[in-house]
Amino acid sequence: MTFFEIRHARVWRGDTLALEDFSLSLQTGGGTAVLGPNGAGKSTFLKLLTGEVRPEAREESSCRLFGEDLWSLEELRHRIGIVMPEEVSRFEDFETAGNAVLSSLRGAYGRTRDMRFSRREKQAALEAMEAMGVADLQERAFGGLSSGERRRLLIARALAHQPEVLVLDEPSTALDFPASLHLGHTLRGLLRQGRSLVWVTHHPGEIPPEIGRVVLLRNGRVFADGPKREILTDRILSELFDVALKVRWAAGWCEVRHAGV
Repeated sequence: MTFFEIRHARVWRGDTLALEDFSLSLQTGGGTAVLGPNGAGKSTFLKLLTGEVRPEAREESSCRLFGEDLWSLEELRHRIGIVMPEEVSRFEDFETAGNAVLSSLRGAYGRTRDMRFSRREKQAALEAMEAMGVADLQERAFGGLSSGERRRLLIARALAHQPEVLVLDEPSTALDFPASLHLGHTLRGLLRQGRSLVWVTHHPGEIPPEIGRVVLLRNGRVFADGPKREILTDRILSELFDVALKVRWAAGWCEVRHAGV
């Protein structure tokens, strides 16, 4: 099923034209990686998915989420789970990990003391934490967790809604090497379970073997789109990042180096 479809759109961020003649279609089922350098339009693309921005109204343009031209932000919050690194700063250090996940069911960040949750909601939060391997952290204070544990809790928050699509913005940002490996292993498990996942990143080497489609953004446009091995090539990546690059494949992973190395 197509959950996001945009055609010939122009999107402004203030006085800046962030996306120009932007066309893209995304389907549920499987994984898609969205890759591009800084300023390529990745952040604006994410805000389109959350409903925070809308394209300029033009006769030749369209933007639909789950087939609808108009949508409720509350409905989108349940149907698309979006995880961004900056969410970490929205929690007080004393909040428990369990409350951090539960509060997502009320569209809040922590502070569940005055909230009431059904048994079903508590079970959904627990299952989401189990899926991310953080159920044993329920009573721990958020401020005492490692960066990797916090990142997995953020993903559990998104999964608690049982969304149709999970969108991850730079999931390994600010994680040390072991935490990045652990998170990657967990996310690959979600993909193997059949989760629909959109992985937004700067780095081709982060894209796991289970993701088959890659969309490249550059200067606010779709630069390339297609099967991973057809898109992540020496020529295309060198042009995308404006530097001579060499690609090598190993067990489904794309390793990218400077061509002179």
